[in-house]
This record gives sequence, C-alpha cells and structure tokens, in this order.
Amino acid sequence: MRRQSVGQRSETVRRANLSSIVHELHLGGASSRSELVTRTGLTRSAIRELTRELIDAGLAREARGPSQGAPGRPSPIVRPEPRAVVALGLEIAVDSLAAALVGFGGDVLARTRIDRPRGGLSVDETVADLAGLAAPLVEALDERSRLVGVGVAVVGIVRHDDGLVASAPNLGWHDVPLAARIAEALEPRAPIYVANEADLGALAEHRRGSARDVDDVVFVSGEVGVGGGVIAGGRPLTGVAGYAGEIGHVPVNPSGATCRCGSVGCWETEIGEGALLARAGLPADGGRDAVDRLLAEAAAGDATAIGALEATGGWLGSGLAGLVNIFDPRLVILGGLFGRILPFVGSTVERRLRARALAAPRALVRVVPADLGVDAALIGAAELAFDPFLDDPAARLRPRASAARRPRAAVRFAAAPTAAATTAPAGEMRARDVQAAPRRGTMRREVPAFRVSPRVSRRAHTTREKEVRTDGTHDAPGS
Repeated sequence: MRRQSVGQRSETVRRANLSSIVHELHLGGASSRSELVTRTGLTRSAIRELTRELIDAGLAREARGPSQGAPGRPSPIVRPEPRAVVALGLEIAVDSLAAALVGFGGDVLARTRIDRPRGGLSVDETVADLAGLAAPLVEALDERSRLVGVGVAVVGIVRHDDGLVASAPNLGWHDVPLAARIAEALEPRAPIYVANEADLGALAEHRRGSARDVDDVVFVSGEVGVGGGVIAGGRPLTGVAGYAGEIGHVPVNPSGATCRCGSVGCWETEIGEGALLARAGLPADGGRDAVDRLLAEAAAGDATAIGALEATGGWLGSGLAGLVNIFDPRLVILGGLFGRILPFVGSTVERRLRARALAAPRALVRVVPADLGVDAALIGAAELAFDPFLDDPAARLRPRASAARRPRAAVRFAAAPTAAATTAPAGEMRARDVQAAPRRGTMRREVPAFRVSPRVSRRAHTTREKEVRTDGTHDAPGS
C-alpha cells in the first residue's frame, strides 16, 4: 500500500509539472528550455523529460535555439503545435453570431462572423445558425487535430454548473438550457462550456490582450446592453453560481428610464447604445451604422454629437468610479462601444474618476481600450474550453501514430455554407487558413469532433444574410 501511495504521489507531481509547462506554452508561446526552467521552477532534467513527452504526443516541436554568444550549446526552443489540439469558440451577441477555432498556443486558425437582425431570434434559430457557422470550420481540420472543448459566450446571465441562461433580456431569453441545446445540435465529442460574454471578454484580454501580466482587471463592454467581467488576483470573479459582473444593471438613476431587465435607472439605460443615440437625436435602435454616423459627426465638430458623447461619458465615468472603489483594479478595459467612444470621452471619464473615485485606488488605475476588439468574447470562449486540457494535459496525451497506421479522419457534417476564415489586421492576433497541408507526425483522431444533428441541418443550409469580416468589411455568402 505504501509503495502504491508513493507511486500515486509521483504521478500527481508529474501531471502537475506537465500542466505547468503546457500553461506556459499556451499563454507564452515558443520558449527555450531555459525560459521554461525559470518560469516554472522545474529542474532542467524535468523540463527535458516532460517536453519530450509533449513532442512524442505531437503537442510540441523543438528546434535549435539562437546562439547567445556564450560558450556551450544554445538552449532548444520548444514551440506548441497549434493544430494538435484546438478549441471551438462560439459567440451569441444581440446582432451577430460568430465562431472561431483557436489552436494550442493561442493562434486563431479560423473565424467567421455574421450579422443578424436585432429584436430577438428564437433559441432554435440561434442554435441552428451556430451549427451552420461551426461545421465548416471543424470539418476543414486534418486528422491530427483534436477538439478539446467548445466554449460559448452569450449576452446573458449564465449558471456555470450546467450552462443554463437564466436571463438574457436583450435576446428575450429566460431559463434556456443553452449548453444542452448546443450539445443536441452539434453532438460534439468534447465538453461544452457556456459563460457570460463580458466574463469571457475579461478572460481573453487577461490572457491575450490589454491585461497580459496584469492580475487585477475590470472589463466593461457595451453595445445594446452593458456587461462586465472582473479578474481579481489573476482569477475570474464569477460569484457562487456565475451570475457576478452584471454591472449594467447597477441602479444609478432613480428617475431614469425603464430597463429591459424590468428595473428602473440601470447604468445600461444611461450609457448603452440606445441612450447615446437618443441623446444625439438619432433612432435608439439605429445600431452600429447610427453609431458610425454619430462618431463621424463628432469628429467633424458637430455640437449635438459632441454633447451626446460628453453626457454619456459623464455617466460612464461615474459608474467606473464606483467600480474602482469596489475592486481596486490596476486596469479598467473598455470594450465594444466604449472602446470606440473613448477617444471622444476620455477627458470626461478622467474628470469623473478624479471627482468620484477614492484617491488611493484612483492613483493606481489606468483606463484603456480593449486590444481584441469585437472578438474578445469569442477568443475568451475558446480559452474557457481550453482550461481542462491545460489543467491536466496528461489525461489527453496520446502517442503519435505513424503515417502508415494513421486512420483517416471520421468527421462528418451536414452540408452548410462555407464560412470563410478571415485574417485579422496587422498587429492583432493572427488568423491562419484551416486548410493548410498537414504536416508529418500527426496525432490520431479516434472519433469525430462533432456532427450537426439532422434536426438543425436544414436551417444551416438556408441561413446567412452576409458574413462580416473582422476588419469590418462584408462579404456575400460563400465569397
């Protein structure tokens, strides 16, 4: 019994050490063995042995490091294999749907986004459209890629235990078992995780964006609604059930407008898209086109547009002051609409923060725009799906199959419109074509990643008004 206990402890330590290395490769990218020693605290021999395990499993590759001008052989560079394991991210916004494949190491292998009408599509329509977006992305993967999870970002209050959307006022949803519905539609061979889009935006910015290496962050994003996510001490703050962070529904104006949630004077009613447009004399439901017009008019010096932005910036700054007092963050990140208007309202926000926030926490905080833009929640959804793999990669390691023995992929999908992979502008996260030629030494695909249920495939054929690239341009379906 004693010998078995020692063996169990040894295996536990090995798995924990392997997880440390995999975390570093996923979040930090290519690293020398020496850098991995420094960042993980493991010995050189442990790093050498464990990276060899990853290479044998097809999760990493190693190359000779650059010469440092010092005696001795340079430390080898260990690179994650982005196509070895992938996560699928899905996003449900008020006026768009999106899907992305993210590889080990954080490379965005493919992504697609489509507009959809505001006003609330049914759960059935939404799930079918997501299936239509996801299927061609995963179908294009070669046989060595393993889908480790599906993450879903949704503009609603989500119970993290089972993926139930308790309330999504801007979608018109209540008590929707979204994880179960997506599982029924996609029939994946990987777990599904659902979370609030602002929580996932915060996660993405913490790992890949403005808040890298910052462990105390408040993320505030808005379009039709307003959401928030908090990273405290390097960990997401989600509350007992996952409902934390609904900052858009903090009451700020007892004499204000009625909110979609049923309350009166929520912060969302003062700083949301509709409030901004109404102050400028534009239709409250004008959407992004109306916001574009407003910003163009403000840039041209229009007094009404400038006044609308300043009034909205005042309410934004007052609310942020409260968040600074409560959470004492190092960084406040503004995403969505707020990132777009920050150049116009930055001075107003700063004045309100100086007037309303306590001096001590105010002196430590910076307010910055989101780095990942419209894709923050989508990237965060994929990161959420990666977490179980990162925490215990040993449970998912498989030796590489030789080319002679490797079976062909067994992935099947209902026919759906091809979703074009889009390339991010220079300086943003890279997007790569999912149909690149497979490399030698690939992992075994033992089961299909998922297949679209026949019950939703018919709508997958007919959906798509237009696809929206991440650079803002529009393509006709299939272009």
